[in-house]
Amino acid sequence: MKTDNVINTNGEDRRRLIEFRGVTKIYGEGHSSMEALRGVDLRVDEGEFVAIMGPSGSGKSTCMNILGCLDTQTAGTYMFTDVEVGQLNRNQRALLRRHYQGFVFQGFNLLSRTSALENVELPLIYRGAPVGERRTRALEALETVGLKGWESHTPGELSGGEQQRVAIARAIVTMAHELQLKVLAEGVDSAEQLEILATMDCDLLQGFYLSRPLAAGEFLAYAQRQQATNLAAPHWNCPEYLPPQAPAP
Repeated sequence: MKTDNVINTNGEDRRRLIEFRGVTKIYGEGHSSMEALRGVDLRVDEGEFVAIMGPSGSGKSTCMNILGCLDTQTAGTYMFTDVEVGQLNRNQRALLRRHYQGFVFQGFNLLSRTSALENVELPLIYRGAPVGERRTRALEALETVGLKGWESHTPGELSGGEQQRVAIARAIVTMAHELQLKVLAEGVDSAEQLEILATMDCDLLQGFYLSRPLAAGEFLAYAQRQQATNLAAPHWNCPEYLPPQAPAP
């Protein structure tokens, strides 16, 4: 039985950044096929910070892979601003990722022998930015996430939370319109996670926060849509969370 999976906007007059219309993703064919997403409708406007939550197998990663142009839907429409992403070829999707999206991975994926500054510069190198420009922008990004003075440190000299900040700086250095976060990282405690999320309180960014339900409640104060969403698996009923008050700035 198909369920309605709709996340509405907050009713504010904002420009659409991304939109799913009836997006379905099926892996495999015939008897071995598996439905990961089923008729998902989703709209996110500029400046919103959205929480997509659910247990293993509920479709979170598949949803984010499609949003990040790492995979394509089986059916439905994905709009990025006014571009229908499903009509783009592989190279065009790669260009969209390079210029308009940023990713923060749970494992950070930092180069271990490279300084924080050089790690943050990497996306700009791939974009062909001049040396002076990429150095300036990388320094600004590190300052934005609270790491001014740590530019020469390698990942091994940083804590888990500091490594995550470097990963965030690397994602925002291109001024990405869409930022994907998977912030529940091993070795980073809840207090530091909250501080990192507070760093993302910026109109430039589009945030996605993926989490496990049992650990999600204390972070939901940072999500403008305080709603758990089950994208595919109808057998799992999403619990309702009562988000705590956001800490004073």
